[in-house]
Amino acid sequence: MLAVAVAEEGGTAPGAPGATQGRRRSGRGALGRPGLLARHPAWPITVLLVGYPLWWALGLADFTWIFLAIPMAFRMLAWHAHGARRIRMPPGFGLWLLFLICSVAGLAALTLTAPGTVPSAVSHRVISYGDRNLNYLGVTVMLLYAGNLTESELPRRRFAWMLGLLAIYTTAGGVAGMLLHHVQFSSPFLLLLPKSVEANSFIQASMHPGLAQVQNVFGGGANGRPKAPFDYTNIWGNCLSILVPWLLVGWWAGGTRRQRWIAGATIVIAIAPLLYSLNRGVWVGTAISIGYLAVRFAAKGRLAIIGGLIALMALAGLVVLGTPLHNVVSGRLSNGGSANLRSNLGSLSIKAAEASPVIGYGDTRQERGSPESIAVGPSPKCPSCGQLEVGSTGQLWLLLVCNGFVGTAFYLCFFAYGIWRFRHDVSPYGLAGVLVLLLSLVYMFTYDAVGAPLGLTMLSYGLLWKSNIGRELPAGRGRGRRPGQAGREHTLVTAR
Repeated sequence: MLAVAVAEEGGTAPGAPGATQGRRRSGRGALGRPGLLARHPAWPITVLLVGYPLWWALGLADFTWIFLAIPMAFRMLAWHAHGARRIRMPPGFGLWLLFLICSVAGLAALTLTAPGTVPSAVSHRVISYGDRNLNYLGVTVMLLYAGNLTESELPRRRFAWMLGLLAIYTTAGGVAGMLLHHVQFSSPFLLLLPKSVEANSFIQASMHPGLAQVQNVFGGGANGRPKAPFDYTNIWGNCLSILVPWLLVGWWAGGTRRQRWIAGATIVIAIAPLLYSLNRGVWVGTAISIGYLAVRFAAKGRLAIIGGLIALMALAGLVVLGTPLHNVVSGRLSNGGSANLRSNLGSLSIKAAEASPVIGYGDTRQERGSPESIAVGPSPKCPSCGQLEVGSTGQLWLLLVCNGFVGTAFYLCFFAYGIWRFRHDVSPYGLAGVLVLLLSLVYMFTYDAVGAPLGLTMLSYGLLWKSNIGRELPAGRGRGRRPGQAGREHTLVTAR
């Protein structure tokens, strides 16, 4: 699909003459030998992506975005302290910094009660606030670190390959969730946690990995919705749809014949778990992705690729119509029972933003009652009745209640600016990167992004920015070079 020529990797540090000498100065241990991070500076990203199923099985996947950002942050501080490399910022990064300021400032409103919600323990809010903001900081560090690594340290082709590998993991987890939806186990790290913490819903989801999320969606019994290697089905579908473009770039456009076969088989196999996930938002996102690629390739006159897209859609249609999958699709489309709930919680998020438009309330709140009546609430017979979480039905609604209109605007403008800035990049990296940023805006109405979806989006932005780094050089440094070229010559098809 994205079969445009992929670059021969190469290059030096973005924006820093003499970066190699700086690295030699800044990464040595006591005996003068470079440390692990100096010799293989991309190892945190490799460990994160290649080892993701392991982190998931250990119950640590949600925390990897935080603790793996620590060595990256220290490495960038070493670059700065030793003058080894000037830390570059992606386009529109000031918007993201303003969002982070609004998000951190929300601490001042944690004790307040938003309109239409009930008072809750501030201690619970502090934990949620801290975890979310640490995630924001962690993915920020990863974005900066990925974009500041040289081509020799982290080639774009290898970066895309690792993201594609995670797409294969996700597809395999989806198939396993379809076949063995009752499989669930406890993380060994659960033994280290105090009993009082184990009851937390966030800890329960992380420390009890399962292959599927078992829910009664159709009203006729429990259904297994694939989620491995993530905590929730919605996250699984979200991540799969933003990883498949990189599977096409790293394994199809830039891979061997065997890798192309693997990529093609993965995409076909992924159709079944994608439909069984019952994620209508992802179904819409998939249609938008195909339409986006068709428009971009039509503009370039690549009719053969458009034919491939049509063939893929026809194949998917035959798979659905010729198998029991059509019952799954029709059943899901006729059971949209969450629409009323989402509408009610969304309106409460807007009211919260109106009451605190600049910094929001710092964290989510629980609605008073339910959409049916304010008298409905948790009881011994129905502990989950009423008082649902405001901001839990999509990133947009989470931003509104936590960060107000101003913080939400900074967040959305950061990704929108990235789409606009790189809209002319027709390389495989450009097409995939812009598509991922576009999907992040599409999914904000239905899915929360904190954690893996936002982390993978930021890494995708880093890869997109990395492929255009040559155009970001100041005047007089790299003028006249092709996009993505710095130092050693290499070829990349990018926008003019």
